[in-house]
Amino acid sequence: MNFQRGRFREEPEINLIPMIDVLLVILIFLMITTTYSKFSGLEINLPTADAAQSQEKPNEINVVVSANGDVMVNRVAIGSREVEAIGVALRRAGGSEREPVVVINADAKAAHQSVIDVMQAAQQSGFSHISFATQNPSR
Repeated sequence: MNFQRGRFREEPEINLIPMIDVLLVILIFLMITTTYSKFSGLEINLPTADAAQSQEKPNEINVVVSANGDVMVNRVAIGSREVEAIGVALRRAGGSEREPVVVINADAKAAHQSVIDVMQAAQQSGFSHISFATQNPSR
């Protein structure tokens, strides 16, 4: 006996919403845990120092000085090595931030004058907080 005469059987369907939710969570997890190269434009070898790293990350303007004297401010290459051009780039990078820290990442073989020019440009731009990036010595 067929008691379900006239009733249509529902076709099974796959609900994609939970699968999309899981994929988005995996994507967010991968984006958060992936490490990115801090500077990709210039090859530099930082000088070594044995000091504790700061846990706090204040407003930073990252300046890279390569071994041949090329300067980058927040990953943007500066066309000139002049103090005025570096100062303009620092003011542009500082924007409306309150008391940013200028972090100088200078190659260990960079000319001393190149680093002094960056420091002078920072001072002329009104940035009084300057720090130098180093790497831990390999033991």
